[in-house]
Amino acid sequence: MPLDLIMFAALIVVILLGYPVAFSIAGVATAFALIGWWLDVFSIGMMGALGQRFFGIMTNPVLTAIPLFVLMGVVLEKSRIAEDLLETMGRLFGAVRGGLGVSVMLVGALLAASTGIVGATVVAMGLIALPAMLRNGYNPRLAAGSVCTAGTLGQIIPPSTLLIILAEVMSSAFQQAQFAMGRFTVETISVGQTFAAALVPGLIMVAIYILYILGRAFLVPGDAPAMQRPEKSVSHAEVFGAIAPPILLIIAVLGAILGGIASPNEAASVGAVGAILLAGYRQGAPRWLILTGAAALGLLAVAAGLQPVRLQRSDAGALEYALGMLYAGLVLIGLAAVIAALQSLMRQRIMVAAMRQTLVVTAMIFATILMASFFSLVFVGLGGEHRVAAILESLPGGPTGALIFAMLFIFVLGFFLDFVEISVILLPLLIPPLILMGHDPIWLAVLIAINLQTSFLTPPFGFSLFYLRGAAPKEVTTGMIYQGVAPFILLQALAIALIWLAPPVATWLPRALF
Repeated sequence: MPLDLIMFAALIVVILLGYPVAFSIAGVATAFALIGWWLDVFSIGMMGALGQRFFGIMTNPVLTAIPLFVLMGVVLEKSRIAEDLLETMGRLFGAVRGGLGVSVMLVGALLAASTGIVGATVVAMGLIALPAMLRNGYNPRLAAGSVCTAGTLGQIIPPSTLLIILAEVMSSAFQQAQFAMGRFTVETISVGQTFAAALVPGLIMVAIYILYILGRAFLVPGDAPAMQRPEKSVSHAEVFGAIAPPILLIIAVLGAILGGIASPNEAASVGAVGAILLAGYRQGAPRWLILTGAAALGLLAVAAGLQPVRLQRSDAGALEYALGMLYAGLVLIGLAAVIAALQSLMRQRIMVAAMRQTLVVTAMIFATILMASFFSLVFVGLGGEHRVAAILESLPGGPTGALIFAMLFIFVLGFFLDFVEISVILLPLLIPPLILMGHDPIWLAVLIAINLQTSFLTPPFGFSLFYLRGAAPKEVTTGMIYQGVAPFILLQALAIALIWLAPPVATWLPRALF
């Protein structure tokens, strides 16, 4: 058996043994680099490129958006926005058969677009929505499956860490494929294009889930009954107060990226500041100051976009200086609001916990990315890149057969590996040959993103299953959770089939915007 394939199999075995992922990747790469050198099938001189690879990753401006989006999500999680949304939506739709399940999906979509953190969403809904669904007679399997699946929407609805990593991987693979075709004025794929491509499919998946819940409630009324004792009706003001803050934050972040106003890392900083202001508003900071500061920063963004000021120019006149003073005043008002929000969060010990969690998550992601680059270097040096391309080209069915094989391979690995590991280890090997076969990289990115989303639901290592197992009541068994997610995995496969048969669903928005 070729050494490169043994190396890949060894990595899966070591990870399944339970060792930390980043150390597992680094250990396997080091061992097989030495074995390959000893067998004279690997040039140890290739290791000289490792420092340059690491430097390129750590200075990549796209990846700097990851810690900012993680901070945004963690701060919003700590501000208990999920609890308010769940309570309000439950009262709004609870009187409808299947209404609590619909509420869970809608809240999952809102949290996905504003936080993008799967664990926080699943745990919050497992603690709040799942007991309410069980009290009202929901089938435990349907209730558990709905909560798990709603949490995974954070990986397909932008902004999400998965889409940022996937955009970087797809862009590198696309450039590599173009070089192989002899094109040296290459095109790239931006994070904005990936976000735009995933937006409509993500919303379609929400609609598919909701239709499934309503259809099951209609066909099997006992599985998803209406609330037996409807709670006090919810007012329009309560609905607006619950959904307006996350929607405004979503518009600010996604609007800035999709509108071309800001780069992903700039938009991520907007999201982090917005999350801090929102959390401060909810944790006792002066509300008038927070609202004034948010309005000032919003006005600054609009005004500076319409009328930029460059005071260093020699021909700057009185108007420019007056606008400059106005902009400076707006900055000071916004800064005062941010400081007030931070003080409130520090008093509540929220900010320290959020920063610590952001540091841990970011370190884990970057350690995995760096070690995956090391693994990829050794794998390529052993000839693995050419072997993967040869395997895909030799499959029956041509480009379609190769893509079916790749999607099935990713799906199977999702039972055992995390999306980060699959994205940074496997995809750089699979994607270039698929693009060379003629597949659209944007369309391909969305198909893979939905496929990777299923890795959160597939036992035995689906993260959503673990999160819900820790938060669910004792009467909901692990077997019930596994059985509950099975129909939703099939629905995700249906979404993949829909986008496969209708590529414009994924490609029309990025082409219209970019």
